[in-house]
Amino acid sequence: QNFEAMRLAGGWVDLMRLNVPSEQKLYTWWSYRAQDWEASNRGRRLDHVWSSPNLVPDFAGYEILRQARGWDRPSDHVPVIARFDLD
Repeated sequence: QNFEAMRLAGGWVDLMRLNVPSEQKLYTWWSYRAQDWEASNRGRRLDHVWSSPNLVPDFAGYEILRQARGWDRPSDHVPVIARFDLD
């Protein structure tokens, strides 16, 4: 809640949540404690893509690279890629 208050106070737009309802899971981190991180699908959203409002029209989408979590010796975070059309 404090994180969201900080985002709102700064006037930032949460680009990852623009088209994803707040009740839908949106994880970028999965613990090493789960034997099968994919089956348990218990994680957190620790990585964010925010922008100023003037960049929202140029936002072309994002991708969470979940498959990276299954690599040999992976990070517990997965890459997040944001795309913008800045022509």
